[in-house]
Amino acid sequence: MAQGARRTTGQVVGVLLLAVGVAAFLSVAAVRHGFFDLQVYYGALTWWVHDGGEIYDYLRPFTQYGFTYPPFAALVMLPMAYLPWVAAIVVSVTATVVVTAVLLWWLLDPIVRRAGWTPWFTLAVALCLAAAFEPMRETVNFGQVNMLLLFLVAVDLLRLLPAGNRWAGIGIGLATAIKLTPGIFIVYLLVTRRWRAALTAMATTAGASLLAAALFPDASREFWTEALWNTGRVGELAFVSNQSLRGVVARLNPEHPSTLAWLVLVLGTLALWAWRSRLAAAAGDEATGLALTGALMCLVSPVTWVHHLVWLLPALILLVENAVRAPAGGRRRRLLLVAAIVGYGLLCSRIVWAWEKDFTGVDGFLGSNTYVWISLAVVAFLPVRRWAARDGSAAEASGVPQLDQADGRAPAGQRHRIGRPLTVR
Repeated sequence: MAQGARRTTGQVVGVLLLAVGVAAFLSVAAVRHGFFDLQVYYGALTWWVHDGGEIYDYLRPFTQYGFTYPPFAALVMLPMAYLPWVAAIVVSVTATVVVTAVLLWWLLDPIVRRAGWTPWFTLAVALCLAAAFEPMRETVNFGQVNMLLLFLVAVDLLRLLPAGNRWAGIGIGLATAIKLTPGIFIVYLLVTRRWRAALTAMATTAGASLLAAALFPDASREFWTEALWNTGRVGELAFVSNQSLRGVVARLNPEHPSTLAWLVLVLGTLALWAWRSRLAAAAGDEATGLALTGALMCLVSPVTWVHHLVWLLPALILLVENAVRAPAGGRRRRLLLVAAIVGYGLLCSRIVWAWEKDFTGVDGFLGSNTYVWISLAVVAFLPVRRWAARDGSAAEASGVPQLDQADGRAPAGQRHRIGRPLTVR
């Protein structure tokens, strides 16, 4: 009893010390963006609802930035127009923290079960580390919607799809209707032959978009015919914050970036991703499918600002899980832990900003694109986990492991023979 109390006390003290350390780090490293993007959303919605303007005509004063999301996103955000500014900030931050905590737990639960870690302690440490993660702190400081979109996609891939739920695809569809880039996950469903989920996702996106068009016909017409194609509203492609393949090509020649070179890189990356995603789906490894496709989205999107890279968070956690599953003291465990630590460290460091003013030369090419190299490494090398059960639960029999089963074992109370141990490819 006393030993358990001492352990709990030590964990509480450890979390508090880590939180203080992260707060100190953020006070030095975090850039205060003043909820810039949230101000754009808030200003556009206020202009639209209260001032009688068209939402896509709005530009934040003294900037080129306006509302760039589809009309369904405006419908979802509409209540913001009736909130005080401070309340809008509170809602934005609270929603991001809550969905982050839930997503982290979904990804950490298998590790906690297998390693025997204390659940609340593991989650608390993960939340502290997530707060220091540059894409996460940028998401919060800008007032962005990245984690909400990641959560919607994760509901499908981590909860509904493995359970064979007929509603699988609805989260991806809603995320795509809010912001077009998550539509790459519809491609993932098609490539991995989950036809029903893909159709559900497409129908959800279409239904949400048609609903917005029926409610806001003028705004919908302007978005789909004009605003969507106005790339000047999103910023300069060569800006170092653009950590996509398009950004890499643009920084090679900012005045005349090669579209052909970009397309060749995109096609090659898509081919590699399709092959590895099908391996993940065949193994029933939906979490790795989520991580691979999130990294792909960051790479092939023409613009991937640093805050968009929250989509790399699942990959880092999966590296830790693979390390925990590897033999203790083995070379594989060390390599996976080093990959997770180095990747996380670089994605906390703001390293790309060292080349913000000058990204020429070999050092500029390598350093200014650091986060792109990490995304490519995820697509190429993130282990695909395989569970091979001879018999057991229905999910295992279909090759789809449940997330609440640490290593393909059935929950307590169910008996079956375990097949071959975990392998990765």
